Amino acid sequence: MSLLLISGTSTDVGKTVVTAAVAAAAQAAGRSVAVCKPAQTGMALGEPGDLAEVTRLSGVARTLELARYPEPLAPDTAARRAGMPLLSLGETVAAIDTLRDADLVLVEGAGGLLVRMGEFTLLDLAQKLGAPVLLVAAAGLGTLNHSELTTRALAAVGVPCAGLVIGSWPTDPDLASRCNRDDLPRVTETPLLGAVPAGAGQWGRDRFTAEAPSWFPADWRP
Repeated sequence: MSLLLISGTSTDVGKTVVTAAVAAAAQAAGRSVAVCKPAQTGMALGEPGDLAEVTRLSGVARTLELARYPEPLAPDTAARRAGMPLLSLGETVAAIDTLRDADLVLVEGAGGLLVRMGEFTLLDLAQKLGAPVLLVAAAGLGTLNHSELTTRALAAVGVPCAGLVIGSWPTDPDLASRCNRDDLPRVTETPLLGAVPAGAGQWGRDRFTAEAPSWFPADWRP
Protein backbone atom coordinates (compact mmCIF):
# COMPACT_ATOMS: atom_id res chain seq x y z
CA MET A 1 0.00 0.00 0.00
CA SER A 2 1.22 3.47 -0.91
CA LEU A 3 -0.14 6.39 1.07
CA LEU A 4 -0.58 9.98 -0.10
CA LEU A 5 -2.17 12.67 2.04
CA ILE A 6 -3.77 15.62 0.28
CA SER A 7 -3.94 19.00 1.98
CA GLY A 8 -4.62 22.55 0.89
CA THR A 9 -3.02 25.88 1.58
CA SER A 10 -6.50 26.93 2.78
CA THR A 11 -10.11 25.97 2.29
CA ASP A 12 -11.83 26.01 -1.13
CA VAL A 13 -8.64 25.57 -3.13
CA GLY A 14 -9.76 22.41 -4.93
CA LYS A 15 -8.60 19.52 -2.72
CA THR A 16 -11.53 17.25 -3.56
CA VAL A 17 -11.18 17.70 -7.32
CA VAL A 18 -7.42 17.15 -7.08
CA THR A 19 -8.03 14.03 -5.00
CA ALA A 20 -10.35 12.77 -7.74
CA ALA A 21 -7.78 13.66 -10.40
CA VAL A 22 -4.96 11.78 -8.63
CA ALA A 23 -7.29 8.80 -8.21
CA ALA A 24 -8.22 8.88 -11.90
CA ALA A 25 -4.58 9.11 -12.97
CA ALA A 26 -3.59 6.21 -10.72
CA GLN A 27 -6.45 4.05 -11.98
CA ALA A 28 -5.54 4.85 -15.57
CA ALA A 29 -2.10 3.44 -14.76
CA GLY A 30 -3.70 0.21 -13.56
CA ARG A 31 -3.51 0.82 -9.81
CA SER A 32 -6.34 0.12 -7.37
CA VAL A 33 -7.28 3.17 -5.29
CA ALA A 34 -9.11 3.78 -2.02
CA VAL A 35 -9.91 7.24 -0.63
CA CYS A 36 -10.39 8.22 3.01
CA LYS A 37 -11.91 11.48 4.25
CA PRO A 38 -11.53 11.34 8.03
CA ALA A 39 -13.90 14.20 8.82
CA GLN A 40 -16.64 15.77 6.70
CA THR A 41 -18.32 18.97 7.88
CA GLY A 42 -21.25 21.02 6.67
CA MET A 43 -23.25 17.94 5.68
CA ALA A 44 -26.10 16.11 7.34
CA LEU A 45 -26.15 12.33 7.44
CA GLY A 46 -27.30 10.93 4.13
CA GLU A 47 -26.22 13.94 2.08
CA PRO A 48 -23.53 13.39 -0.57
CA GLY A 49 -20.20 14.76 0.64
CA ASP A 50 -16.71 15.10 -0.77
CA LEU A 51 -16.25 11.35 -1.17
CA ALA A 52 -19.38 11.12 -3.30
CA GLU A 53 -17.88 13.79 -5.54
CA VAL A 54 -14.59 11.89 -5.78
CA THR A 55 -16.53 8.80 -6.82
CA ARG A 56 -18.65 10.72 -9.32
CA LEU A 57 -15.60 12.18 -11.03
CA SER A 58 -13.09 9.33 -10.83
CA GLY A 59 -15.14 6.19 -10.47
CA VAL A 60 -13.34 5.15 -7.27
CA ALA A 61 -15.65 2.71 -5.53
CA ARG A 62 -13.87 2.24 -2.24
CA THR A 63 -14.16 5.21 0.10
CA LEU A 64 -14.16 5.68 3.85
CA GLU A 65 -15.54 8.53 5.97
CA LEU A 66 -15.01 8.36 9.72
CA ALA A 67 -17.01 11.27 11.11
CA ARG A 68 -19.55 13.78 9.87
CA TYR A 69 -20.66 17.01 11.50
CA PRO A 70 -23.55 19.22 10.34
CA GLU A 71 -22.04 22.69 10.64
CA PRO A 72 -19.50 23.99 8.06
CA LEU A 73 -16.69 24.58 10.54
CA ALA A 74 -13.31 23.10 11.40
CA PRO A 75 -14.01 19.48 12.38
CA ASP A 76 -12.98 19.84 16.02
CA THR A 77 -15.15 22.94 16.46
CA ALA A 78 -18.06 21.32 14.63
CA ALA A 79 -17.76 18.20 16.81
CA ARG A 80 -17.81 20.17 20.04
CA ARG A 81 -20.80 22.26 18.94
CA ALA A 82 -22.69 19.11 17.96
CA GLY A 83 -21.81 17.37 21.22
CA MET A 84 -20.08 14.61 19.29
CA PRO A 85 -16.76 12.90 20.07
CA LEU A 86 -13.61 14.15 18.41
CA LEU A 87 -11.72 11.81 16.14
CA SER A 88 -8.53 10.48 17.67
CA LEU A 89 -5.27 9.95 15.85
CA GLY A 90 -5.18 6.28 16.80
CA GLU A 91 -8.63 5.41 15.47
CA THR A 92 -7.92 7.28 12.24
CA VAL A 93 -4.66 5.42 11.65
CA ALA A 94 -6.42 2.12 12.37
CA ALA A 95 -9.22 2.95 9.92
CA ILE A 96 -6.77 3.85 7.16
CA ASP A 97 -4.98 0.57 7.77
CA THR A 98 -8.16 -1.31 6.78
CA LEU A 99 -7.60 -0.03 3.23
CA ARG A 100 -4.11 -1.48 2.94
CA ASP A 101 -5.04 -3.95 0.21
CA ALA A 102 -5.41 -1.05 -2.24
CA ASP A 103 -2.34 -0.12 -4.26
CA LEU A 104 -2.81 3.55 -3.38
CA VAL A 105 -4.68 5.09 -0.46
CA LEU A 106 -5.45 8.80 -0.67
CA VAL A 107 -6.37 10.70 2.50
CA GLU A 108 -8.04 14.06 1.99
CA GLY A 109 -7.72 16.55 4.81
CA ALA A 110 -9.98 19.39 5.87
CA GLY A 111 -8.94 22.93 4.93
CA GLY A 112 -5.26 23.60 5.53
CA LEU A 113 -2.49 21.50 7.00
CA LEU A 114 -3.00 22.59 10.61
CA VAL A 115 -6.80 22.47 10.72
CA ARG A 116 -7.77 20.09 13.51
CA MET A 117 -9.68 17.10 12.19
CA GLY A 118 -10.32 16.02 15.78
CA GLU A 119 -7.59 15.67 18.36
CA PHE A 120 -4.99 15.98 15.60
CA THR A 121 -4.06 17.78 12.39
CA LEU A 122 -3.21 16.37 8.97
CA LEU A 123 0.41 17.17 9.79
CA ASP A 124 0.19 14.93 12.88
CA LEU A 125 -1.38 12.20 10.74
CA ALA A 126 1.36 12.46 8.11
CA GLN A 127 4.02 12.16 10.79
CA LYS A 128 2.34 9.13 12.36
CA LEU A 129 1.88 7.37 9.01
CA GLY A 130 5.25 8.39 7.61
CA ALA A 131 3.45 9.51 4.44
CA PRO A 132 4.09 12.40 2.05
CA VAL A 133 1.66 15.28 1.54
CA LEU A 134 0.50 16.60 -1.81
CA LEU A 135 -0.26 20.30 -1.45
CA VAL A 136 -3.13 21.93 -3.33
CA ALA A 137 -2.65 25.67 -3.84
CA ALA A 138 -4.67 28.54 -5.24
CA ALA A 139 -3.58 30.36 -8.38
CA GLY A 140 -3.97 34.01 -7.44
CA LEU A 141 -2.68 36.59 -5.00
CA GLY A 142 -1.73 35.27 -1.57
CA THR A 143 -0.79 31.80 -2.73
CA LEU A 144 2.97 32.33 -2.48
CA ASN A 145 2.75 33.16 1.22
CA HIS A 146 0.26 30.39 2.03
CA SER A 147 2.21 27.80 0.05
CA GLU A 148 5.60 28.66 1.53
CA LEU A 149 4.21 28.67 5.07
CA THR A 150 2.76 25.22 4.50
CA THR A 151 5.85 23.69 2.90
CA ARG A 152 7.99 25.14 5.68
CA ALA A 153 5.70 23.54 8.28
CA LEU A 154 6.11 20.18 6.53
CA ALA A 155 9.88 20.55 6.29
CA ALA A 156 10.18 21.56 9.94
CA VAL A 157 8.98 18.13 11.08
CA GLY A 158 10.54 16.12 8.25
CA VAL A 159 7.35 15.30 6.32
CA PRO A 160 8.05 15.16 2.58
CA CYS A 161 5.97 17.29 0.25
CA ALA A 162 5.10 15.23 -2.82
CA GLY A 163 4.60 18.38 -4.86
CA LEU A 164 2.23 21.26 -5.51
CA VAL A 165 -0.89 21.24 -7.65
CA ILE A 166 -2.86 24.37 -8.52
CA GLY A 167 -6.41 23.35 -7.74
CA SER A 168 -8.16 25.61 -10.23
CA TRP A 169 -6.26 27.18 -13.11
CA PRO A 170 -8.25 30.06 -14.67
CA THR A 171 -9.29 29.94 -18.31
CA ASP A 172 -7.92 33.47 -18.66
CA PRO A 173 -5.23 33.81 -15.96
CA ASP A 174 -4.34 37.26 -14.74
CA LEU A 175 -0.79 38.56 -14.28
CA ALA A 176 -0.57 37.41 -10.65
CA SER A 177 -1.60 33.87 -11.54
CA ARG A 178 0.85 33.66 -14.43
CA CYS A 179 3.69 34.93 -12.24
CA ASN A 180 2.70 32.62 -9.37
CA ARG A 181 2.89 29.58 -11.63
CA ASP A 182 6.56 30.42 -12.20
CA ASP A 183 7.29 31.52 -8.64
CA LEU A 184 5.61 28.75 -6.62
CA PRO A 185 8.31 26.11 -7.17
CA ARG A 186 11.02 28.69 -6.54
CA VAL A 187 9.76 30.03 -3.20
CA THR A 188 8.64 26.64 -1.87
CA GLU A 189 11.55 24.62 -3.28
CA THR A 190 8.88 22.09 -4.26
CA PRO A 191 7.99 20.94 -7.77
CA LEU A 192 4.79 22.24 -9.29
CA LEU A 193 3.29 19.04 -10.68
CA GLY A 194 0.42 20.59 -12.57
CA ALA A 195 -2.81 22.54 -12.55
CA VAL A 196 -6.44 21.45 -12.77
CA PRO A 197 -8.50 23.48 -15.25
CA ALA A 198 -11.14 25.72 -13.67
CA GLY A 199 -14.54 24.06 -13.81
CA ALA A 200 -13.21 20.51 -14.13
CA GLY A 201 -15.21 19.56 -11.06
CA GLN A 202 -18.39 20.10 -13.08
CA TRP A 203 -17.39 17.70 -15.84
CA GLY A 204 -18.81 14.23 -16.32
CA ARG A 205 -16.78 11.18 -15.41
CA ASP A 206 -15.80 10.18 -18.94
CA ARG A 207 -14.22 13.52 -19.75
CA PHE A 208 -12.66 13.89 -16.30
CA THR A 209 -11.01 10.46 -16.26
CA ALA A 210 -9.82 10.88 -19.84
CA GLU A 211 -8.11 14.22 -19.19
CA ALA A 212 -6.95 13.94 -15.56
CA PRO A 213 -3.76 11.94 -16.28
CA SER A 214 -2.54 14.75 -18.55
CA TRP A 215 -2.57 17.22 -15.65
CA PHE A 216 0.41 15.50 -14.02
CA PRO A 217 3.89 14.66 -15.35
CA ALA A 218 3.91 11.43 -17.35
CA ASP A 219 6.64 9.98 -15.10
CA TRP A 220 4.94 10.91 -11.81
CA ARG A 221 3.48 7.97 -9.91
CA PRO A 222 1.24 9.17 -7.07
